[in-house]
Amino acid sequence: MWSGPRNISTAMMRSFSSRSDTVVVDEPLYAHYLAETGIDHPGRADILASQPGTWQEVAAQLTAPLPDDARVQYQKHMTHHLLDGIDRGWLEPMTHAYLIRDPAHVIASYAKVRAMPTLEELGFPQQREIYRRFGGPVVDAADILIDPRGMLKQLCMALYIPWDVAMLHWPRGPHPSDGVWAPHWYSAVEKTTCFGPYDARPAEVPPHLRPLLDRAMPYYEELSAVAIRP
Repeated sequence: MWSGPRNISTAMMRSFSSRSDTVVVDEPLYAHYLAETGIDHPGRADILASQPGTWQEVAAQLTAPLPDDARVQYQKHMTHHLLDGIDRGWLEPMTHAYLIRDPAHVIASYAKVRAMPTLEELGFPQQREIYRRFGGPVVDAADILIDPRGMLKQLCMALYIPWDVAMLHWPRGPHPSDGVWAPHWYSAVEKTTCFGPYDARPAEVPPHLRPLLDRAMPYYEELSAVAIRP
């Protein structure tokens, strides 16, 4: 599942982790991303120590046989973690899906923690690149919140996996599959046991970021045009 930041990506991971046939992996390329870019994120040292430092090691882990009790592996990926230097060949055999969100809401939310985000930080170009190469079902975060049951049923059908009603709920609090960065980023989702209500209020994008919104919209609109709808 390829998503940008400030989406419902962790809630989606929670949903899939509730399935009896599924194992989940939380942002497996995060350490490689930090090591290659030198970016200083909260918990950087712990993240670097918790995951393989090369994409080759990550690819080997993600393509290894699943545990005996699992038929599905759900990989939660941030699109901007797939750096240009990472070979894409190992991704060919996998089924890919895409979680999108209106850029206005992404930018308005991201601006609260970073005043001048870039288009690449938000992952829109990378998400389109991955979609154009591999294809696969697209779902919009807003639609998931509006109709979780209906949208997840359709997503499962598109992924050729059985629907499991357990995907609608999960235990409150931290989960064993969470990355070590969870204390810095997952406080809100740790208070939940299901998908939250949809907020229909328009996003308030700061004036200095409206040019960024204009640049992001074509990437979003291309995937939105083929998204599964309620």
